Amino acid sequence: MLARQRLYFMLPDVRSARGMLDELLLARIEISHMRFWAKDGDLPDDMPDASFWHKTDLTHGAQNGMIIGGLLGFLGGIWLVFFPPAWIHLNILTILITTAVGLVLGGWMSGMAAAALPNSRLANFQGDIENGKVLLIVDVPYQRVNEIEAMIEKRHPEAKFGGVESHIPVFP
Repeated sequence: MLARQRLYFMLPDVRSARGMLDELLLARIEISHMRFWAKDGDLPDDMPDASFWHKTDLTHGAQNGMIIGGLLGFLGGIWLVFFPPAWIHLNILTILITTAVGLVLGGWMSGMAAAALPNSRLANFQGDIENGKVLLIVDVPYQRVNEIEAMIEKRHPEAKFGGVESHIPVFP
């Protein structure tokens, strides 16, 4: 599996997005590495739509929840080991168990809360999407980033470069 870099491009309309899809397919970028995000109902069914993972803050919220939950579980485990209830004897394994429980519960609870929120990493694009523009999210192999950017700039001058995300989350 090749390491990839996520690129964002804002396109003026669905017709331009269709042209971009065709160009990227000709450049041998697999359709599974492309997502288009338009106002609900604007994209044709044969174009890859941005998923729930792209549109919501679920992954970001779950990541933050796991960090906070794991830390709180770790601190709670230390507190339980050094100040146990009188009726029970706890050992160091308690810290590991409470940390794992904190990771799982923190990730789950904050992930569920964040699933109702729009993606905070893509907040800059929300206004344009609501005004009828289309966001292209494409994952490109690192060695082809400059080639793809140059191709898009040359063949689609209407596309506005929206930035780069060097870390691609595991799930989306």
